[in-house]
Amino acid sequence: MLEAGQPRVISGARERSIVAIGERALRAASGLAALGVKAGDAIALVLRNDFPVFESSFAAQQLSAYCVPVNWHGKAAEIAYVLKDCGAKVVIAHADLLEQVKPALAAGVTLLVVPTPEEIASAYQIPPERCAAPDDATLWEAFVAQYPPMAPGLGAGTSMIYTSGTTGNPKGVRRVNLDEAAAAAMARLAKDVFGVFPGCGIRTVITGPLYHAAPNFFGLFAARDGGLVILQPRFDAEELLRLIAQYRITHLHMVPTMFVRLLRLPEAVKRQYDVSSLQWVPHAAAPCPADVKRRMIEWWGPVIVEYYGGTEMGAVTFHTAQEALEKPGTVGRARPGARIRIYDDSGNVQPPWAAGEVYAWVENWPDFSYHGMPERRRECDRDGLVSIGDVGYLDTDGYLFLCDRKRDMVIFGGTNIYPAEIEAALLAMPGVEDCAVFGIPDDEYGERLAAHIAPQAGTTLTAASVRQFLGERLASYKIPHLIKFDRDLPREDSGKIMKRKLRDPYWAAARRQI
Repeated sequence: MLEAGQPRVISGARERSIVAIGERALRAASGLAALGVKAGDAIALVLRNDFPVFESSFAAQQLSAYCVPVNWHGKAAEIAYVLKDCGAKVVIAHADLLEQVKPALAAGVTLLVVPTPEEIASAYQIPPERCAAPDDATLWEAFVAQYPPMAPGLGAGTSMIYTSGTTGNPKGVRRVNLDEAAAAAMARLAKDVFGVFPGCGIRTVITGPLYHAAPNFFGLFAARDGGLVILQPRFDAEELLRLIAQYRITHLHMVPTMFVRLLRLPEAVKRQYDVSSLQWVPHAAAPCPADVKRRMIEWWGPVIVEYYGGTEMGAVTFHTAQEALEKPGTVGRARPGARIRIYDDSGNVQPPWAAGEVYAWVENWPDFSYHGMPERRRECDRDGLVSIGDVGYLDTDGYLFLCDRKRDMVIFGGTNIYPAEIEAALLAMPGVEDCAVFGIPDDEYGERLAAHIAPQAGTTLTAASVRQFLGERLASYKIPHLIKFDRDLPREDSGKIMKRKLRDPYWAAARRQI
């Protein structure tokens, strides 16, 4: 056991000091360099929340390489796309995920395996035989141990997070100007929004998967600068309350779905746990209903804060609990150095209260390209600002409110899902003539997927057969919750399905649009 108060990361019954993680990262950097990884190259992580995520990420930064955390829910074909697109020279994966990873590996790519630890196996009910590394595997632990530590340097690598586009093909957000000003802008975000800065000594629980942009950013800064980082293998509301009380947690990063699950706990359960240690709880990733925000503030106090942004642009707005109560539904005002403009479809800047597409940028934030897709980067730019497809308006005080999404994206509990990918898979199913996939309201997750499918004449499809077909090709969270069959899908004169006519009744019934 480590000495009390020593900065460390805890996962289940295991713990590792921040000092040891840093030393192992320098050894890993030497090993990755020996494998030919150099500045600008990519290493991919198909890992659940575990110590090697931090070690490999810090090693990549040391080499000015890109660490690519991959959504491990993906099927082999989905993972293969990311590995090929980023050009990963090395892949680090948990043993239980090898059945998705091995078919995705290109020739010449080095695979390093991490045995799946007990707490992760328990959380996901993974049988023991899948948790052990194959006999011929190169283990991450052995790989790291055989190399001497590299001399510490000021590498400029970052995580390259893949975020899907409306075409269904994931896009890697690759930072391209990691100079001192950009590093300072990222440090300001970490401090002002997440409450993390060198020597801050925060005590936190990582509640979300580290392949997501915000948990990844928050987690890496917290592990480097904080005092205690606890990895929750899988979010559990009561378990989070227990950890807060036991370890006197000070900071969290959350998404609204977690708030909903916490609020659904019985009052007797909530009263069992002391949450008075909490100081700072930012949330983002999906719209938070005003009533949910109010009830969380009543329970946890004014520690609940919110920001709005994206993988591409970081956090561009921020607001406190008091502002949330005064301006229900807002996602905040522009942070210092941030600019926000609302444009109509003709490119005109909209006045207060007029809705349009939201464009924003933060001064000195590191610019990006979509890896291998420079044209996509140009498409989302206007006057030096960037859009991620949201529609909203500014009030006369400069507070931003979101009211819809211009691009056809669904946010399921903070995870972005793009219907075009699912529609493409459906159209490959025998018996499917056409289809439309879209988001419908859900009290817990914010949105769920719905699919309206037009069967081919003379065929009979069932919801069960559709789910089975998709389940063999897509991650489980991409399988529509609601499946309806409709031979007369509404269409424009061009033949394109009028998806909004299908979507709107669901949202009208819920009395909201996002």
